[in-house]
Amino acid sequence: MRIKLAYGKTGLPIELDDSLNVTVVEPAFVPALPDPEAGVRAALARPIGSPPLRDLVRPGMRVGVVFSDITRPAPNPLLLGAVLEVLDGVPGAEIVLFNALGTHRPNTEAELRGMVGDAIFERRRIVQNDTFDPATQVRVGVTSKGHETWLNAELMACDLKVLTGFIEPHLFAGFSGGGKAIMPGMAGQRTVLGNHDAGMIGHPNAIWGVTRGNPIWEEVREVAGQAGRLFLLNVTLNRDKAVTGVFAGDLDQAHAAGCAFVKRSAMVPVPRPFDIVVTTNSGYPLDINLYQSVKGMRAADQVVRPGGSIVIATRCSDGIPEHGLYGKLLRESSSPHELLGKIRAPGFLEQDQWQAHIQALIQQKAAIYVRSDGLTDEQIKTALLIPCRRIEDTIGDLLGKYGGTASVCVMPEGPQTIPYVSA
Repeated sequence: MRIKLAYGKTGLPIELDDSLNVTVVEPAFVPALPDPEAGVRAALARPIGSPPLRDLVRPGMRVGVVFSDITRPAPNPLLLGAVLEVLDGVPGAEIVLFNALGTHRPNTEAELRGMVGDAIFERRRIVQNDTFDPATQVRVGVTSKGHETWLNAELMACDLKVLTGFIEPHLFAGFSGGGKAIMPGMAGQRTVLGNHDAGMIGHPNAIWGVTRGNPIWEEVREVAGQAGRLFLLNVTLNRDKAVTGVFAGDLDQAHAAGCAFVKRSAMVPVPRPFDIVVTTNSGYPLDINLYQSVKGMRAADQVVRPGGSIVIATRCSDGIPEHGLYGKLLRESSSPHELLGKIRAPGFLEQDQWQAHIQALIQQKAAIYVRSDGLTDEQIKTALLIPCRRIEDTIGDLLGKYGGTASVCVMPEGPQTIPYVSA
């Protein structure tokens, strides 16, 4: 049995013996729209629960257009091009593009050019959110959960915010897209830390595919509501990163429609947990580093049995990474158990603790092996994980541990598929 895993930009083929007890779990393939440009234009002209974008803009208005950073495969040239086409038709409208970095590193000039295209990069002003600089932020309120809301001041000075991006299942926010362009995308660090603290991350509803009742998603939505007038433009993508649907208009209504569309193809039931789960982080750019790859681990965690093993193939061209505190948190702990104790301690609050927290929770249940060309064995070990040089060999070793009839699940698309045990 030959299976190609989503890995980096080229993929990673693996060969498994046909005699093994293997189940391949993939999202239902949704064909691309025949004309995505026309689909986006139509959605902007006939949005869900909102007047058309053109009718929301007046001469002299300041409009902020938010787009996803390098870690997301959003089709930014398509989305930004269509939005700018509409906005450029309004005399005197001032347009600023905002790169929604959240707590991620700034993108380089070369990355920005690749993300938005040379024409947009050279003709438009792009502001990259700096979550770590309070001087660039303004306090806009307090959420119902008691967290202060600090957002990018220049974005808040805009009369209308157009939020672009794409919708996929999210490991603790339920789904991506929607209000996440504002929080964490354009938020200050103190707001992100509050939303991602140990109590919020540890909530049982902070999981794939859950919005209502998920405290993280609910606060994201609340913060977005504090940002003023919004217009949403989100798309859905298939495994080829091609556009399959366009959802524009009112933040709540358009995002809910997109989430329902994604859920029908991405959420896949299985009858029972598996001994071994092989997963990915959906290839480039999602597997750009180990921090992002916790998503693939979390997807596998849905269907691995207690005491089982997860094997993740992730390219990690950007390493752990070196920026942020995720790697530091892992290096400073001797075990996942110690790491959990540190994060759960009263008053503990550090950048990136949420990703380390989720990783440690998974490791309470299963061992995690990492196959990566971008990480050394030593880096993998200091991240409290187990190196894997060749997936077929690791599976062979695990079959020796669990027995030749052990069940194996392969998730070639990683978190593009969210399996769940139906029994």
